[in-house]
Amino acid sequence: MAASAAPAGVEGVFAMRVQATGAQGQLTYLNSEQDYRDQRNLTVAIAPEAVRQLTERFGEHPRISLRDKDIRVRGSAVRTTIRFYANGKPTAKYYYQTHVNVTDAGQIEVAK
Repeated sequence: MAASAAPAGVEGVFAMRVQATGAQGQLTYLNSEQDYRDQRNLTVAIAPEAVRQLTERFGEHPRISLRDKDIRVRGSAVRTTIRFYANGKPTAKYYYQTHVNVTDAGQIEVAK
């Protein structure tokens, strides 16, 4: 869906089970698939302020508190280009992920 809408995103509420988590730089990631490179994967990219809010709400960092949980996230699913790097420089190789960027904890609900 996001691929066919690119470069625009697809607004909506997206339901997924958090099967894997990670972090890079300032962002925290929740993934719908064990392998974040899987073309079916939906990545929820959470900004630092939203991480702080979620940690307050759930009592633990979202990488811990939301793993193996069914969640709904409100936002725009956007096809994102992920580049491969070699020796600190980008190569010509890349792949796409679908990301929903979260800047406020209110965008995420845990399904009952």
